[in-house]
Amino acid sequence: MALREKLVSCAQPFLESGEQITQIFHGQVGPTPWLIPIFLNKVRIIAVTDRAVLVLDSANLTARSTALLQRLPRQTRLGPIDGKIWGKILIGGERIWVHKRFSKDVQAADAPLG
Repeated sequence: MALREKLVSCAQPFLESGEQITQIFHGQVGPTPWLIPIFLNKVRIIAVTDRAVLVLDSANLTARSTALLQRLPRQTRLGPIDGKIWGKILIGGERIWVHKRFSKDVQAADAPLG
């Protein structure tokens, strides 16, 4: 199973009835990933749906969601993402480091907001 499929599967229990995920990615909370490896940082899964932006806590090095930390309005802007390999975004007051392979997901999540 691909990473995105695993993330979607783990986020499903936190969705409301009929809610659909449009974008999903993960990132790290804590010091810069250049200094601290992923297994020492907290991992967040960001699920953007047709109704909201969900911030989920995740077990390190797995795609298992352990708790819904925040449910933010869909109008919440995630980007722009800065950085070349690891970029930081601010979601609900929390700085999350996102790898560049997910930068298109952040842009796609913000696109409907204009």
